Formats: sequence, C-alpha cells, structure tokens
Amino acid sequence: MTAPGFTVGVVGLGYGRAHISAFQANGCQVVALCQRNLATAKAVADTYGVPHVFERWEDMLATAKPEIVAIAAPPNLHLPIAQAAFAGGAHVLCEKPLALTRAEAKAMVEAAARAGRIGMTGFNWRFSVAMQRLHAMVEEGALGRIFHVGGRWLGARWADETSAPTWRMDRAQAGTGSMGDMGVHLVDFVRWTFGEFTRVSARAGIAYRDRSAPGVNRPPDAEDFCTVMGDLASGAQVTLTVSRVAHGVNENTLEAYGSRGAVSYRMLREHPRWWSGELRAAGPGAMLQPMPLDPAPAISDRDPMDVIGKALVAPLVTRFLEAIRTGRPASPSFEDGLRAQAVLDAVGESVAHGGWVDVAH
Repeated sequence: MTAPGFTVGVVGLGYGRAHISAFQANGCQVVALCQRNLATAKAVADTYGVPHVFERWEDMLATAKPEIVAIAAPPNLHLPIAQAAFAGGAHVLCEKPLALTRAEAKAMVEAAARAGRIGMTGFNWRFSVAMQRLHAMVEEGALGRIFHVGGRWLGARWADETSAPTWRMDRAQAGTGSMGDMGVHLVDFVRWTFGEFTRVSARAGIAYRDRSAPGVNRPPDAEDFCTVMGDLASGAQVTLTVSRVAHGVNENTLEAYGSRGAVSYRMLREHPRWWSGELRAAGPGAMLQPMPLDPAPAISDRDPMDVIGKALVAPLVTRFLEAIRTGRPASPSFEDGLRAQAVLDAVGESVAHGGWVDVAH
C-alpha cells in the first residue's frame, strides 16, 4: 500500500481505464482523468469515483497537480506530457511504445533524470504467473545456452474490413502499427529474459488500404501484421510474428529452446482465468509437459479493462511505487522502453529499405 496522499492523474481512457483500477488496488488516490471526449471522461470518473475530469492534459497537470501521471494517450503525445509532468515534479508511468522514435524515448529518459523522478514503461504483460515463472526458470539456468526463441502476438480486433479505424492506423500518431501496439511486448519479453537484440530483418503489411485513421485523408501507413527475424547478443536467434488482423484468435506466446531444455508459454484469452497464462517445459530427452503454477487471482471478468488492471497492471504499479519510495531503479524502466524502441526503429527501417538493420544501443 502507498502512503496517504499519493495522488494520480490518468491521461487517456482507452487502456487508461486499466491504470485506474491498478492504482486504486495499490491504495492510491486517482484524483483526475483526462480525455478529449469530456462526456466519456465523466462517465468513467463516475464509475471509479474520481473527482475531477479534464479535456486537456495541460489543464489536468496545472490544476490537479498529481504526484503520479499515467500516460495512456497516443504515442505522439507521450514526450510532451512526460516532459511537462517531470517538470512539475511528478513521477510517470507511460504506456508503450514509449515514444514515436528512439530519439524521443531518449529525451524522456533524460527528462526523468533531470527531474530526479521515476519513469516506468507499461510492460504489464511481464506479470502473468506463467511469464514470471518462465523468466525465473531461464534466470536459474534451466534451459542452458539458448539457441532460438519464437514469439507470436495475434488478435482479431481489426481483422474485419468493416471494423472502425482509429489513430492506430496513422504513423504520425502511433509511430508504428501492430509492432508498437502488440509486438513491442514480445520485444520486451525477449530483452528481459534472453538479452539484447543486435540486428533485425522484417517484413510487414497493411490489410485494408482504404481504412485510414479518422481525419486522415490518405491510405493507412501503420502495419497490420509483421514478421521479424533477429539476432541476440548471446548468439541466439529470434522469430516474431505479430498481427491485429488474425481472425479467430486472441493470444500471445513465447517459446525458447536451449542446450538443457525448452519452455513454452501461452496466454489464450478465452480460457478461464486467462490472465494466469499457461506454461510447459521439458528437460533433456523429454517432451514438453504442463508446469504447475501458483493460482491466479480470482477477478470478475465482466470488464476486460478491470481484469487487465487488477491482474496485470497492478503488479507493475506495485513495483513502480516501491521504486518511488526507495529510490531504486524501476523495472520495467524508461530505459527498457528506450531499448525496445530502438528495436522498433530498426524493424521499421528494415521494412522500409529491406535487409538486416543493426539495433542502436
């Protein structure tokens, strides 16, 4: 639980709704919400008992003066909001991708350092029971030397051609498409558990060329699906597949094979208590077998954002608050967001020009 008086302002109420329940579950006072549609903001505020709503994030920072700012707005707004929040003395939890480019992400890291404040990147999918166990197994050396890693993040949100477009179809607002929205979590899984990317090669595509972002009078330019090959500093090879136009599926997976064994993770959204995830593992000469896991928390699944907030964002917020109280580095940090952004930039360059592209560090 956080100390009395810790106040939070949330900018963006799409995924930001998960942040509200996560901070409240950690004993924080969510005092302000910001959304361009004020009627939506008021409705969400009434649901969660938040006293103040704003249309402009500048007004929220100046009037509510929250001690913590959670940024869940489109990526083109992450840098200015974070810089203003840090300048006002707030700590910042920012959704991924951290920024539009590596240069912007670096500016955010530097702004946090100048202000002496904590910046955390919203890589909340690290915190499923299964993913935590996978990470621990690799840390303990259960797989030995890693040979190759594979991951998939597939969803059907925009698989239907008639699905309403959003700002996510526009690079000027989103920075990237499916890679920044979904694939960046795979990048984080790999970096966190297996080490840094050194180079990537990628191909991507757009499903429906007439589905432009609202108010944008040109074809969409943010990828709907992408395939990435990568090399890690350890010598391991990586393959990633990402799609937001995959009919019939909503899942993410990660598997790794090494000199001493293998591990396979899967999170399938339609399963009961899906937020726990599933894990299988194998030692030398054995086949993959289900791994026993600690029980996942029981959470009402009536509101998907509440489930994500309480089951997966709340543990991240717990670590964020610990970093604020102790002054120790946050994890996942803004630096993690910056390094993941460097991979996204390299993927984008490879898609645009072809071939292998070195990842900047």
